[in-house]
Amino acid sequence: MSFSWTRVRAITVKELRDYRRNHFVVATMTVLPLLFIVLPLIQVFDAYAHVDSSNLNLHVGLSMLYMLVIPAFLPSTLSAYSVVGEREQGTLEPVLITPIRPEEFLVGKALAAFVPTLVIAYLVFGIFLAAAGLFAHPAIASAIYAGTHVLVQLLFTPLLAGWGIWIGIAVSARSTDVRVAQQLSVLGSVPLLAILALMSLNVIAVSTGLAVGLAAALLAVDLLAWRAVAAMFDRERLITGSHA
Repeated sequence: MSFSWTRVRAITVKELRDYRRNHFVVATMTVLPLLFIVLPLIQVFDAYAHVDSSNLNLHVGLSMLYMLVIPAFLPSTLSAYSVVGEREQGTLEPVLITPIRPEEFLVGKALAAFVPTLVIAYLVFGIFLAAAGLFAHPAIASAIYAGTHVLVQLLFTPLLAGWGIWIGIAVSARSTDVRVAQQLSVLGSVPLLAILALMSLNVIAVSTGLAVGLAAALLAVDLLAWRAVAAMFDRERLITGSHA
């Protein structure tokens, strides 16, 4: 059976409908973006009265780091629901016995978490840039737009989301409790977020070449992670486990 994007789209649409009916998911997709647009804006506007060269990079770095928390934690939370959530609802077996390839199932689930994350993350980042440009101290606004800050956000938002999604799905396929799966998935994104935090705070000096190189390496890791998760995806074990 060849790979079908029609079946992938069906899985994605089903998953998005499930998200809409899940109050915890809706709350996560609403509260988390609001929280991480308010906090960096407070950080930026608070610097208005005491901008100097010693703390400028710290204020800007902390503000930009908040932006990366959304693609780190939101897709991890959503994708952790992908398999174990179906099991808890009793819908996993009907989905798995349909004529669908494991790769199609996984890609459909991944897209359902990836697309909303990308839309929300870039929308929040756009609002942040507009607000900073209009209302922040000129030195702060200049520091945000200068250098590699914007490049890091644009490059690593989808890649960080992809990493969190594949970890979340892998954990979800092995878990029996949604909350445990979500906690483990979020923890799995922390190491990569820590590296990006060091870059945002200029502990690691960032150049365009370094950012692009790390992004290319992370893209390769994301692609390998998809193949690894697909290889470990055992339809029979999942169906058997759903009765346990």
